[in-house]
Amino acid sequence: MNLQGKSVLLIISGGIAAYKALELIRLLTKAGCGVTTVLTKSGAQFITPLSLQALSGEKVYTDLFSLTDESEMGHIELSRAADLVVVAPATANILAKMAAGIADDLATTLLLATDKRVLAAPAMNVRMWEHAATTANLATLAARGVIIVPPDEGPMACGEYGFGRLPEPQIILEAIAQALGAGGPLIGKHAIVTSGPTFEPIDPVRYIANRSSGRQGHALAAALAALGARVTLISGPVAIPDPPGLTTIHIETAAEMLNAVELSLPADIAICAAAVGDWRTAHESPQKLKKSADGPPSLHLTENPDILKTISSGPNRPRLVIGFAAETEHLLDHATAKRARKNCDWIIANNVGGTGIMGGPENEILLITESGAAPWPRMNKTDLARQLAARIAKEFA
Repeated sequence: MNLQGKSVLLIISGGIAAYKALELIRLLTKAGCGVTTVLTKSGAQFITPLSLQALSGEKVYTDLFSLTDESEMGHIELSRAADLVVVAPATANILAKMAAGIADDLATTLLLATDKRVLAAPAMNVRMWEHAATTANLATLAARGVIIVPPDEGPMACGEYGFGRLPEPQIILEAIAQALGAGGPLIGKHAIVTSGPTFEPIDPVRYIANRSSGRQGHALAAALAALGARVTLISGPVAIPDPPGLTTIHIETAAEMLNAVELSLPADIAICAAAVGDWRTAHESPQKLKKSADGPPSLHLTENPDILKTISSGPNRPRLVIGFAAETEHLLDHATAKRARKNCDWIIANNVGGTGIMGGPENEILLITESGAAPWPRMNKTDLARQLAARIAKEFA
């Protein structure tokens, strides 16, 4: 990654994840990016200005009312001298102040005074992340153009588990590179990624669905965008946030997903990672189906459109079409047959029978191409997405 000639103003607020800012600075400077740091009073409870200065090679700013700082570089100039302002970690407190326009210290004054794009990587307790106030603040900031790098899921320092962990520095670096327009091996390419489940309505309150979480598809979309691709993510109903810096289209049914895909073509890459429902009810009931002494109602099913096959066989066929095959038995045989039947280039097969993969944070795949099948070890879905995106970039190279 080459960020030569770029500069970042990094604001580090107070949270246990502040230590990851040190690695982020190392990665940024290694990529040739200049880094100026602002350390809040609470951030200084976790890391020291000396550490930041040693890694960045630049003066560390902490105090809004330092006369020396004001004579060397006023806070207005400081807020506008960099190409991008990054807040990592961004606590619930600083996000709330950003949303409200509060400027009561150097960091928040810079954020209010800047005319540059702002990228925030939230990190907080899972309950704080899920709180309605935080949700509203994030929506306000996103509407103003702030790029949000969603937190990871996992165990936290407080002992709880859930979303709220600061993303790994490499992920934040990739989001920064994308925001700076630093390019990448997929620059100029358009990728369509489908993700999540589809909901096929039975009546106004019931639907047919599956256990897909959307984690793998969303991670793939973010990984492709980090390599420079223009990404259109078409997502079914999921409980995870939209990846930053790309176009996300929300749908519910298979028919809506197919329509969104066709409207998004042409593309160079299509990855059908969504777990699309194979069937839907032939006739959706306009009223809620009621219990009856005669037993449960009969549901007459009909096939949904085959999105992968339609993309692979259509007039606007992308150069590289990748499908997914979630199987519970005979993984290689079933996935190989699916690749031939769907006319796609690659199939990513995984065994979802009792493995915890469907809806879980990890994946273990079999990559099937024209040249054969290659097993990949079990790993975090984010890591797998980055490796698969690199494999795709190699294909286009």
